[in-house]
Amino acid sequence: MTQGKVVSIHIAPKGSAPMRSLDFVQAVAGKGLEGDRYFEFKGTYSKKGGPEREITLIESEAVEAAERDYELKADPGKIRRNLVTRGVALNHLVGREFKVGGVRLRGIRLSEPCDHMESLAGVAGIGKALVHRGGLRAEIVEGGLIGVGDSVAAD
Repeated sequence: MTQGKVVSIHIAPKGSAPMRSLDFVQAVAGKGLEGDRYFEFKGTYSKKGGPEREITLIESEAVEAAERDYELKADPGKIRRNLVTRGVALNHLVGREFKVGGVRLRGIRLSEPCDHMESLAGVAGIGKALVHRGGLRAEIVEGGLIGVGDSVAAD
């Protein structure tokens, strides 16, 4: 079993708006995170649609590696992912169901960084530093409340 935890939660009310940190967020199956840009179809890429816009996760270890390997200091909350985790290899969850607290998710694909994310993060080179470790796009299979400190676990 792979197990980690949620270290922070971030949403933005619309595309390109600054991310704000929360202690808790409601995850709704088939929609996303209440209050987030993609929940209301106000995200930069909302027109593409699909479940891969419901929730995104990134490993805090990946952000730390960008600092160590590329000497880039990035605030994990500005990297445009909803959940920052620790202690779980997110790349291994592509195609698998897993739980975050009591919420069931299904990993869809890696969330590779783009120029738009890099410009909003305000850290030149962070996109390159996060290639293949920029996070995970996931579908919310069973909704509920997610909180900082919740476990992230896959069988």
